[in-house]
Amino acid sequence: MSDVSSIPPRPGLPAGAGAAAERRDAARNRERLLAAARELIADCGAEGLTMDRLAEHAGVGKGTVFRRFGSRAGLMLTLLSESEADFQARFMFGPPPLGPGAPGMERLISFGAERISYVMEFGDLVLAAEHASRGRFEAPAAVLWHRHIEILLREEGFGPDPWLMAGSLAATLDPERLLSLVKVHGVSPERLTASWRDLVTRVVRGA
Repeated sequence: MSDVSSIPPRPGLPAGAGAAAERRDAARNRERLLAAARELIADCGAEGLTMDRLAEHAGVGKGTVFRRFGSRAGLMLTLLSESEADFQARFMFGPPPLGPGAPGMERLISFGAERISYVMEFGDLVLAAEHASRGRFEAPAAVLWHRHIEILLREEGFGPDPWLMAGSLAATLDPERLLSLVKVHGVSPERLTASWRDLVTRVVRGA
């Protein structure tokens, strides 16, 4: 067997230093692309954010953007990941009434109110991510919301079909529906929240 020597990536650097530097460079490039994407969204909205436009704005090749995010849907989901993770942490582990510790109906009402606020802030981006991807109802986040609503219905003793009712309630919070009500029909977010509270109260008490 012939001897194989390990060649350091750069003279004078210990083994592994090059890989670490490469990871740091990759992280910086990723943040630079995300910052450029946010600038484009601020200028032309989520619908105007394309992979070509991002590459041009960031001064990189289009292939670099695709290698980093895989697709436009992947880019949108990456942009949403931090805010979505924060939302999930709050309804799963945060203080009541959104988090554990409050009765199921109160948590359901709070969940819908917070989701409406989320869509008002990030709705265009959420919508673009959904339109650019397939199987949006099977996306991990959507499955988690559905399961969370189902669990709270079960806590309140909803018996007929909590899984199906959870899907119906989740559909009420669909971003496309909410944004259409606000932008096309002039419904205020406060009115949406009041309607959600009324719906949940009727569903739970009717059970």
